[in-house]
Amino acid sequence: MKASLGVWWWVAIGLMGLAAAALLTSFIIRMLNPPVEPTVEERGVLTAIQVEVVNSSGVAGAGRMTMRYLRERGFDVVELSTLPTKSSKSMIIDRVGDRISALKVAKVLGIADTLVVSDIDSMRFVRSSVVLGTDLQQLDPFSD
Repeated sequence: MKASLGVWWWVAIGLMGLAAAALLTSFIIRMLNPPVEPTVEERGVLTAIQVEVVNSSGVAGAGRMTMRYLRERGFDVVELSTLPTKSSKSMIIDRVGDRISALKVAKVLGIADTLVVSDIDSMRFVRSSVVLGTDLQQLDPFSD
């Protein structure tokens, strides 16, 4: 009886050690790659970053999938559209001169900083436009 208690004791310690290792690994990953805050401060108030998604990939449903992905992460997707012409590269377009917000959107989707461009357009009521290209399989919402 005493021998079996000793075995269970070591099993419990081993399980606690595994749990501690898993928590430590999770902490290190979060520290190296922190989550993106989907907000911007405007006049002292935090608001969600407003985004439009433009599907220029030729893949049906890609825009809707990206919209859901961004909304699950706290972004405010206010418009979804499709272009008949295909774009080879996915990119983020800064619409209001707020590169920081555009970079946040790019990071969440896995788009390189070099593919964040500025095209100020006061007629659009979004901070950033996401243009999905034919390379969308490389983006985080579409990678497995």
